[in-house]
Amino acid sequence: MGKATSKSKSKEGSSSKIQSTGTSGIEAAQAKQAGSKFEWHFGRISSLGSFELAGGRAVTIVWDQGSVSSQQGNISEEQWEIFKLSFLGNGRISVLSDEPGDGWMYDYRFLEAVR
Repeated sequence: MGKATSKSKSKEGSSSKIQSTGTSGIEAAQAKQAGSKFEWHFGRISSLGSFELAGGRAVTIVWDQGSVSSQQGNISEEQWEIFKLSFLGNGRISVLSDEPGDGWMYDYRFLEAVR
């Protein structure tokens, strides 16, 4: 496992740079920046839909931990773009969450399309 480093600048808002020799080092550094209770979860998008009369956009995800989640509505424009990019590629996504129980499956604050 490679060593991850993090550098921050603060002009307008906050940005950071993370450098590592492997993806696991970057994941660990991002989780550390977010807080000690945050964990990465990985899955594959199995379907996307748009149901205007029934609450808007929908996504179904099969999680690597063995569970499946489906959310209809309450999906932001930014989250929808990431879901679409992932779905058009290999379907893989990851979320970084501190939600207890199964709440992490619907926590899209830190959402990434991954290869």
